[in-house]
Amino acid sequence: MTIAVGDRLPDVEVHVPTADGPKRVRTGELLGSGTAVLFGVPGAFTPTCSDYHLPGFVLRADDLRTKGVGTIACMSVNDAFVMGAWGDAREVGDSVVLVADGSADLTRALGLELDLSGGGLGVRSQRFAMILQDGVVRDLAVEAGTGLDVSTADAVLAKL
Repeated sequence: MTIAVGDRLPDVEVHVPTADGPKRVRTGELLGSGTAVLFGVPGAFTPTCSDYHLPGFVLRADDLRTKGVGTIACMSVNDAFVMGAWGDAREVGDSVVLVADGSADLTRALGLELDLSGGGLGVRSQRFAMILQDGVVRDLAVEAGTGLDVSTADAVLAKL
């Protein structure tokens, strides 16, 4: 079952890359207080994710914070080392927290898994963006296809 508006974000252990290596963190700790935006991408270093989705949130991070967003997080079914390298390559800095969902535990708990085994990618996350208020989903936008429309930083900004 897919998470819906009004549902509480599942409290799942994920990893975030740090200068000292991967750090374990629970989603409730990371995203459970205040206003947060969590967006999911099918994969780090994939074309749409790298060229458009993540950069849009990096570019609009200050605008999102002006609207009251305390945490902006990008989740992908990749390990923390890949997420860290992706963040470095895309010059993310502190604008977006990169969340490694290496075993797709959070993705499955959200009901947003996408089977890309036919393309050699295995189980990944659908492309989505959600606005959370104190850990509760206030808005959820899941892309219907492979494009990027309803889950962009601009689309999120329009809803804040």
